[in-house]
Amino acid sequence: MVEIIFTCALMVSLGAMLYLMVRALPRIAEEPPAEKRGLLDRWAHSEIPERVDRALNGFLLKFLRRFRVFVLKIDNALAGHLQRVKPEDADKRPAIDFKEIAGQGKEEREDERS
Repeated sequence: MVEIIFTCALMVSLGAMLYLMVRALPRIAEEPPAEKRGLLDRWAHSEIPERVDRALNGFLLKFLRRFRVFVLKIDNALAGHLQRVKPEDADKRPAIDFKEIAGQGKEEREDERS
C-alpha cells in the first residue's frame, strides 16, 4: 500500500513539474540562428562529403570484389595442392566392425585361431 502512495506522489510531482515547464515555455524567445558558420560546418553542409562517400564506396566495391577473386584463386590452388599431396589409400577407410566393438568379434576370432 505504501508503494502505491509513493508512486502516486511521484507521478503528481512529475505532472506538476511538467505543468510549470509548459507555462514557462511561451516566455522563452527563439533566437535567430547565427549567420556566422565555421569552416567545418560549411564543409559538412556542402556536397563534398557526399562525393567523397560515393568515391569511397566505388573504390571499396571494386577492391572487395577483386580481393574475393584473389581469395578464391588461393583457395582453388590450395585445394589442388592438397589433392596432389593426399595419399591414395586415404580414400579407402576400413569398414567399422560393430561386432568387434561390442566384444563379439573377439570370441569368433579366437575360435578361428584354435
